[in-house]
Amino acid sequence: MLFSSSPIWQTTGLTLIRLIVGGFLIYHGWEIFNEDKMNEYLTWDNFKQSNGKLLVYAGKAAELLAGILFVLGLFTRIASLLTIGTMCYIAFFLGNGIIWNNDQHPFLFVLLALVFIFTGPGRYSLDHYLFKPKSRY
Repeated sequence: MLFSSSPIWQTTGLTLIRLIVGGFLIYHGWEIFNEDKMNEYLTWDNFKQSNGKLLVYAGKAAELLAGILFVLGLFTRIASLLTIGTMCYIAFFLGNGIIWNNDQHPFLFVLLALVFIFTGPGRYSLDHYLFKPKSRY
């Protein structure tokens, strides 16, 4: 079984990964409610322009929303796109784009979100129950 190319516990494994990714995104997005933390971000050079406050709050809101959607397994591919956009901005515009070293963590979120673009949320999700194809008979 370990050396087989067949998946093992695919449904359970993807569900656990989706829940953990969602939890991490909620954790990071929850900073939107911490005024001190948000003001700290506004001191960064990248956010000193006129639309800096909008960018900071939009990024944290996207993280929080994507995290909630991942945990629920609702609109999972939309949550993936939110995550990919936000984390690519962090890795390539806020960071240096050195994804193999310095900006590795946000880029790992991009890769995990891509997994759910390709696989979907799995059987244990609201997407599965709300959007599964109806039987013809």
